[in-house]
Amino acid sequence: MAERLEQAATAAGAQVRRRHVKEIAPAEAIDANPAWRAHVDATADEPVATPDDLVWADVVLLGSPTRFGNVTSQFQQFVDTLGPLWAEGRLADKVYSAFTATQTAHGGQEETLLSIHTAVMHWGGIVVAPGYTDPLKFADGNPYGVSHVTGPDNDAPLGDAQLDALDHLAQRAISVAEKLAG
Repeated sequence: MAERLEQAATAAGAQVRRRHVKEIAPAEAIDANPAWRAHVDATADEPVATPDDLVWADVVLLGSPTRFGNVTSQFQQFVDTLGPLWAEGRLADKVYSAFTATQTAHGGQEETLLSIHTAVMHWGGIVVAPGYTDPLKFADGNPYGVSHVTGPDNDAPLGDAQLDALDHLAQRAISVAEKLAG
């Protein structure tokens, strides 16, 4: 999902930094889930997010897998490091949008997106949800962000509805940020 958002934002003319949060789970937990292990291995050489990445950006597209109806502990740990920037007001007045994936339908996607939005609101950020601002959102079905069901083996590919919704999310967030900038 993050790769598609990066492509859409780049196509819209944005400068992009795609990052992932630091993996803090124990190796035994990761190794017990082949899809998780594959993801960790595939992203091992990608840059890890830092608080400065959020300061740099005018638009931040935040994503987390859903774990029991909430963001992952890894994502939350990163958010918890942002207190000093929040206190300085350096996370405020930026556009934020969110995306998530679950293994099961109705696995807590909306709650995860709202959890991300809650942090953003505390920072003074501007939540730009897709809403139903484009008919394609009726196929995707999530007005709070973009979500995807990966299936029981975490291997369900993104469908056209999700790909279109991701493109729309990136374009909408950038468009709103441009309007706010004047």
